[in-house]
Amino acid sequence: MSSPDLPTPALPPEIVLEAGRASAHYWRDLWRYRELAGLLAWRDIKVRYKQAALGVAWAVIQPAVQTILLTFVFGKLAKMPDGGVPYPLIVLTGLLPWQLFTGAFSGAGNSLVGNSHLISKVYFPRLLVPLSCLAVALVDFSVMLALALPCIVIFGVAPGWQLLLLPLFVLLTLVIAFGAGLWVTALTVKFRDFRFITPFILQIGVFVTPVGYRTDFMPNWRDLLALNPLAGVVDGMRWCLLGGRSDLYLPGLAVSCGVAAMLLISGVWYFRKTERQFADII
Repeated sequence: MSSPDLPTPALPPEIVLEAGRASAHYWRDLWRYRELAGLLAWRDIKVRYKQAALGVAWAVIQPAVQTILLTFVFGKLAKMPDGGVPYPLIVLTGLLPWQLFTGAFSGAGNSLVGNSHLISKVYFPRLLVPLSCLAVALVDFSVMLALALPCIVIFGVAPGWQLLLLPLFVLLTLVIAFGAGLWVTALTVKFRDFRFITPFILQIGVFVTPVGYRTDFMPNWRDLLALNPLAGVVDGMRWCLLGGRSDLYLPGLAVSCGVAAMLLISGVWYFRKTERQFADII
């Protein structure tokens, strides 16, 4: 018979299993694991710059070479109209959103396969992996923007109040890249062929996106080009950086916003639908 003076042993914690509980807490876990997203982003940034022979210079060399090539192709060979703006500025202001998109889209599209050692070992919301890639693309964009603004002023174009709206177009670019990247990264886990399809899409995209030319001098093609959601973003960012010396095509911008919303919603839906299978098949 036990003594009444002895303490009652503590009962083990009660574990309740409920259907759908993990899904209900998924978005809360995204916030709880936010430091992991920061660590993944910081790791990729250090690998990109610290362990590269030229470091930050890679973020300068690539757009500089592309600006020269696209200026020659569209400005000299194709003789596209410049509207009184030095043609290198047209290309440079088009490359800024394009590089931001390609960096975020490529990084998010390859993120799960590149971090397979983490996904197969520990639990965390897998959405954090492609989300962390946006930070790397944003750092590259910031370096390019810091160098592009003095170049714009040197060429005699002073940005105006439109520059205050630039963050909105940056956010819109990231949303488009993230939504499309979610589709690609989820499909790449199942079908590794998508690793080769993505570069092919980007090679075509640089020509169907108004990176090296202005759409306001192409009235017969402007509505068709506006079907590309990046067309409205490029036009908008060019409008911001050139102080309104290029037109902002509102129908194209509306298409960009609509496609961005559809890509984000459908991308998150498909990613969450296939997320449980990632650890098994990656």
